[in-house]
Amino acid sequence: MELNWAVLGWIIDMILNGIIWLIIVAFCIPLIDVTDKWTRKAVSFIDLADKWIRKVLDNVFEWIQMKNLKILFTFLCMIILGILSQLGIIPKLIT
Repeated sequence: MELNWAVLGWIIDMILNGIIWLIIVAFCIPLIDVTDKWTRKAVSFIDLADKWIRKVLDNVFEWIQMKNLKILFTFLCMIILGILSQLGIIPKLIT
């Protein structure tokens, strides 16, 4: 009986690849758990910052409307929109 060396090599290769991937996964699962915690903290911080920024902007816009400073409001909006477009945030929001 003759051995098919190509098939035997393929089987050995599959077994060794499986062992290597098992080792990689064993090291990556704790790392994924840690980064998941960091991601949750970052998302909660972004939510907190978003609420604070919205509150500040609402207060600023209400003050501008209360003082009837429409020209200042126009320049402020132009500056904010210019900064957002230079940072590339507006094109990301459109798409």
